[in-house]
Formats: sequence, C-alpha cells, structure tokens
Amino acid sequence: MIELRTYIFLDSLQLQMASFLSTISRGYLPIAEQACCIIEIAPGIEINRLTDVALKATNVRPGLQVVERAFGLLEVHSDEQGDARQAGAAVLREIGLTEDDRLKPRVLTSQLIRNVEDHHAQLINRTRYGNMVLRGNTLYILEVEPAGYAYYAANEAEKASNINIVDVQGVGKFGRIYIAGAEAEVIESQGIVEARLSALSGREIKLSKGD
Repeated sequence: MIELRTYIFLDSLQLQMASFLSTISRGYLPIAEQACCIIEIAPGIEINRLTDVALKATNVRPGLQVVERAFGLLEVHSDEQGDARQAGAAVLREIGLTEDDRLKPRVLTSQLIRNVEDHHAQLINRTRYGNMVLRGNTLYILEVEPAGYAYYAANEAEKASNINIVDVQGVGKFGRIYIAGAEAEVIESQGIVEARLSALSGREIKLSKGD
C-alpha cells in the first residue's frame, strides 16, 4: 500500500522559489514561470518507480527526487501546465488514488518575530539556502505536516507579497519555511499562506498521543 502524503500543483514558479529549488536540486533545474507538481509518498522507496511513471507519461523534467526510508518526494516541472498536470495524473493512476486521497496540511507552528536582532539573523543566515534575513526584518516561521507542502506555502507567500524566501525545508516528517521582510508584507503573506493551506482538500491527519 502506498500512502499519498502530499500532492500539489504549482501553476507558476515564482522567481525566488525557482531559484531556491535550483540551489537544492540534484536534477534538472527549474526556472521561473514553469509549472510543477510535487508528490510525497510513503514508503519512500516507491518514489523511484513513480518517477519512472511520471517521466514516461509526458514531457516533464525531474528537479527533486528524495528517497528516505519512511517518505519519498518527487518534483517535476515543465514549461506547459498540462504536462505537469498529466505527469501527476499518471502517478495517481499508477497508485490507484485521487488528489483527495492526499493528506490535508496541518499547521503546527506559525511564528512572527519582529525586529530581528543582528546575531539572531546571523545564526539563521549561516544555514539558509535562499535570501538573507537582515537586522530589523520581521521573520515568519511556518511548520507544516506533511513536509512537501512547504514548497507550496513558500511559492504562495512570494505570490502574495514582497517578501524574501530565506529557507524552505520540504523533506521529512515536518516541513518549514522561513520568510523575511517588512512587517506589513510578511504579515500579509502569513495570512494568505495559512488560508490557502487550510483550503486544500484531503484526509485529516490521524493524531497519536503526544501530537
């Protein structure tokens, strides 16, 4: 049995998001305004077979393939929205599931840190893959489950307002995004991102004790 954890379509990669994906990609680098489909499953090893299905179905290129024991993640992109959608649909057919069988994203943490101090900014910047957070910025930190939705959240944040994508962690059990910028812009992105995550359909995550 394959569990569909994340299934999301990005109609247009934003400038920062495309560049960010290129810094972490080991496959074909995406560029801005391309469409992409992101799929996260369990168990992770099955993502190899599903990558084969997606690439043979239509004209897409793989940017990310991450294989962990528990989870696997695939990102494919194309200049044509139809190709990206068709690749995702082929994967769904292969595993006998629909988009609504994905897990609905659950926000675990939503933090705003105003007027970031110099040394705090330096700590974050040492490990970021995107832009830098600067002294005086407002920092927005989002933690979401499943992890793959972090890429969707960051792309929607960039669509919504004039912010800087500092880091996106979309692999593992939980995903995280770090967004920085002027306070008003960051607050606007926070509201829009969380509203759009909440609007996605899917199965509710079954919580265990301690969650």
